[in-house]
Amino acid sequence: MPENRLEIDGVSKRFGDLVALDQVSFDVRGELFGFVGSNGAGKTTTMRIVLGVLAADSGQVRFGGAPVDHRTRTRIGYMPEERGLYPKMKVLDQLVYLAKLHGMSTDQAHTSAEHWINRLGLKQRRTEEVEKLSLGNQQRVQLAAALVHDPSVLVLDEPFSGLDPLAVDVMSEVLREKAAAGVPVVFSSHQLDLVERLCDRVGIIRGGRMVATGSVGQLTADAAVRLRITAPQAQPGWAATLPGARVLTEDGATTELELEAGADDQAVLSAALATGPVTEFSRRVPSLTELFRNVVTEETEEKAR
Repeated sequence: MPENRLEIDGVSKRFGDLVALDQVSFDVRGELFGFVGSNGAGKTTTMRIVLGVLAADSGQVRFGGAPVDHRTRTRIGYMPEERGLYPKMKVLDQLVYLAKLHGMSTDQAHTSAEHWINRLGLKQRRTEEVEKLSLGNQQRVQLAAALVHDPSVLVLDEPFSGLDPLAVDVMSEVLREKAAAGVPVVFSSHQLDLVERLCDRVGIIRGGRMVATGSVGQLTADAAVRLRITAPQAQPGWAATLPGARVLTEDGATTELELEAGADDQAVLSAALATGPVTEFSRRVPSLTELFRNVVTEETEEKAR
């Protein structure tokens, strides 16, 4: 079993009558793993159980094949969604203090703190109090705090929140480097375009249950394909009775369709050509944002039943 593998295995958690997590399972190796779900889906609860802030009712968290204990947790770098910094401490002093809490010597702590201050573009802010920084720079310090002790695992809750595009690029590069070095990186985010662009794999949690896990390509492979067809001479409603196709929009000569799994797009093309010339026929697989929206819609419909 790989040494750098983080496993969440059948984890469940209740708060009174509320089932927060129901047999949640996934694993992360040296990769970027995007953990996504709507508010209240169970993301933060899962992260807190990994960190030992909460105890699971059942199931287990393992790292390197062994149950996660206090010693293992000192090797985790955590970045909370809400600021977890001391507002009146200066940036450098704070990072050195946190590194020493994780067992680094004073010299090691200073060297590491200076490294991450420079790497994350905080050199001009190193002697400023955290509360005097912009929200974006506070977020950079928060990431530095998660990295300063050279963690073996990274767990980040909304790490890109409040960052400008340049800071997003810097943080993305750092996380990619960590994953390439074999560090499992788990992060939650509502910025699904970033998740789709950055992550090796994605896990979608809904109502405390994992409903999908895989690469974006794998998750969208079985999703309904969409077609965009422009047929200038077609009559309105020409596609309404095509088998396996559902009309999404019809705007003049352009029609957008959604195909059921296994439906023949060539049959749709033949039907379009039967109306006259076809000037556009394009096929598109849904994005992660669209896939996530469908999952949330399904959850809402289930609750309404």
